[in-house]
Amino acid sequence: MTPVPDRPAYLRIADTLREGIRDGSLPPGTRLPTIAELCGAHGVSEIVVRQAVALLRGEGLVETRRGGGTIVRVVPPARRVAMDRYRAVSEPMAVPETTFTRDQKITWEEYRLDREFSRVRADDDLGALFELPSGTELLRRRFVFYAREEPQQISVNYLPWDVVGDTPVADPAREPWPGGTLAQLAYLGHPPIRVEEAVRSRMPTPEEAETLRMTGGVPVLAITRRMLSRAGVMEVCRDIVLPADRVVLDYSIDL
Repeated sequence: MTPVPDRPAYLRIADTLREGIRDGSLPPGTRLPTIAELCGAHGVSEIVVRQAVALLRGEGLVETRRGGGTIVRVVPPARRVAMDRYRAVSEPMAVPETTFTRDQKITWEEYRLDREFSRVRADDDLGALFELPSGTELLRRRFVFYAREEPQQISVNYLPWDVVGDTPVADPAREPWPGGTLAQLAYLGHPPIRVEEAVRSRMPTPEEAETLRMTGGVPVLAITRRMLSRAGVMEVCRDIVLPADRVVLDYSIDL
């Protein structure tokens, strides 16, 4: 019988540190032992220790700060996003809010948007999502959502230009709009009666990771959304991008 070889040293070191992170003996914000200390404790070279730390960094468990060593990541509290969030924001509001401010449990004053608006033509995929011919003119809006000055979400949505052109909805200076896209479509005379979402997981692009201030090894959830009124598809969001370690998607189904 062929003996099973020992696990490589860097994996064993990573196992030990990972166990400490998970059992709480290395709580969030704790600085890991230095490279020299880990080398001495495990009797290995610096290269081996760096491999172990790189593995944990790739798993999103630690982050290395210039001049600050390697620390256990402080994972932001997860938030829950339920399908009834759209229904709740469709109701009369006592104070300004959107689905985002409700999810984040923040006030209107703690909410900020970066926005970029442009006039584009639908490619084949967008045309199919809108159930319109390719080349149909659309308003493209790219938003970065901030809660208490921390970027939490990127959203790129599209609206038919023949519906929104030359209206206040096409004016970036009117953002953020209380009630968000739901309220805007109602203002335009096309209140949504159905929301569809398709969710997938992927790794962020470099631009997304930089914008959302993400550490390495953390995937994103990318949600493609359609809002439909009685007249047809009024909005396509391709995509809503959320760091996967900051969100729990919570769906309920009435039977």
